[in-house]
Amino acid sequence: MGKHGKFQTTLEYAVTRALLGGLGLLPRPAAVATGRAAGRLAHKFAGGLRRTGTINLKLAFPEMSERERASMLRASFDNLGRLLGEFSQFPRATPESLRKLVEYDQVGLKHLREAEGQGRGVIFLTAHLGAWEFLSFAWSALEYPISFLVRPIDNPRVEELIEGIRTRYGNTAINKKMAARQALRVLRDGGTLGILADLNTHPNEGVFVPFFGHLACTTSGVATLALRTDALVIPTCAVWDDERKRFFFHGDPPVKLVRTGDDKRDIETNTANFAAAIERMIRAYPEQWLWIHKRWRTRPAGEIDFYGREVQSDTKESQLTAPTSPNSFS
Repeated sequence: MGKHGKFQTTLEYAVTRALLGGLGLLPRPAAVATGRAAGRLAHKFAGGLRRTGTINLKLAFPEMSERERASMLRASFDNLGRLLGEFSQFPRATPESLRKLVEYDQVGLKHLREAEGQGRGVIFLTAHLGAWEFLSFAWSALEYPISFLVRPIDNPRVEELIEGIRTRYGNTAINKKMAARQALRVLRDGGTLGILADLNTHPNEGVFVPFFGHLACTTSGVATLALRTDALVIPTCAVWDDERKRFFFHGDPPVKLVRTGDDKRDIETNTANFAAAIERMIRAYPEQWLWIHKRWRTRPAGEIDFYGREVQSDTKESQLTAPTSPNSFS
């Protein structure tokens, strides 16, 4: 790493530490309020992210008015700010303080307890929805540590700082680029593995399946792990409930694995079912999903680039909302 690289690494680390440390000194309500204010500023000034979110919402909710979609996008930025504020409180959070902030979905919890009783591995199928960092952190403090797949932050010092916070109560972060063997071992040993499975994926690592009516390149890793270990796949997320002033740990019934003997088709079918489960959760709490991510960036050959220059300016609404051809996925 050159001199400039070292300087940049040090600067990014100093800024991150100062930001989290400064927010961490505040009482939780003040930290969350400050984080939300930062989210609102980001919505105002981050034009590129706002543009991406606008395109995504047109793709996902063509039936909504522009005003409804704009309101949803503002709420999404607000949710990101809340997560920043909550994350800053993790270093001093206790099981007692976290328990006051959590309410469990008893349906999802019932299926999880059954799997635990059978000694089966469990995959928490989750997304950048609600407070995904809070979900794994609070679970480790209130229940037991889990493993989760992550893409390490490019700055190693920032990565070390963030991982130290995430794993304070015993969680294990697994580098997704070298995850296969370790993830298989966790599930075969009856452990729990968290996987964020809602981001755009490189074609070498995923398959195209429907997502909000459009083909989206989606990680095939969840299906591969589940089929090889017979793990129970439970869609789950932690969303903020403004009425109760608590996080609700939402858990859907397990997604039933499809086995036909055709490995390729089984991967595609199960990946499609998992994507559909994630879509259902997002539709339940749309204001809390990460709309600013270019979810449909990887396209099948010959299909329109949703985020191209022409899309960002005057692309016709029909190009953004046209249904996917039924023959595009088999």
